[in-house]
Amino acid sequence: MRVLPKDEKFFLLFAQQTQCIADAAKLLTAAVISGTPLLGQYVAQVRDIEHKGDELTHQIMTRLNQTFLTPMDPEDIHRLASCLDDVLDMIDAALGRLMLFKLPVLPPAVNTLAEIIEASSRSLVKAVAAMATGDHVGDHLIEINQLENEADRVNRQALADLFDNVKDAIELIKLKEIYEMLESATDLCEDAANVIESVVVKNS
Repeated sequence: MRVLPKDEKFFLLFAQQTQCIADAAKLLTAAVISGTPLLGQYVAQVRDIEHKGDELTHQIMTRLNQTFLTPMDPEDIHRLASCLDDVLDMIDAALGRLMLFKLPVLPPAVNTLAEIIEASSRSLVKAVAAMATGDHVGDHLIEINQLENEADRVNRQALADLFDNVKDAIELIKLKEIYEMLESATDLCEDAANVIESVVVKNS
């Protein structure tokens, strides 16, 4: 069953939002791998994507206010657009914090969390695409949930290692904040997945 039978412009805008997230997540991973010298370039690129994401969110909200018959409950449109915007904002904020802190060496857990965010973003792209047709949406939502669980595990272990091995208090505070921001990005991906699941259930 098609979840979005009316006004597919909303679907197109959601698809563009998730693609922005995937593009930003890919840049985040590349930035973490490249290290401090190139962070500024990646921050600028992600900031441009974040501005594009803000415009897409604005378009969705404007269209929502102007559309009488929406393809799903208006509150779900609002929630999904907001959740997707939050994911992109968190990726932008995490990358900005990496540049601000100027850590000379990033622990492997930072790269692992960035890769999990990137994988989650790809699953969001697929979930929104599947939402239009109802084909295997659940598979992508399960994957996002599993990735969030993995991010929780990585974050817990990274924090344990941090408190065991890092003696410099400032470095500890910086890394703790970065870990938690990256893990929060996966939480926000799961929030978006939960909205998609709710939409699918309502329209099945």
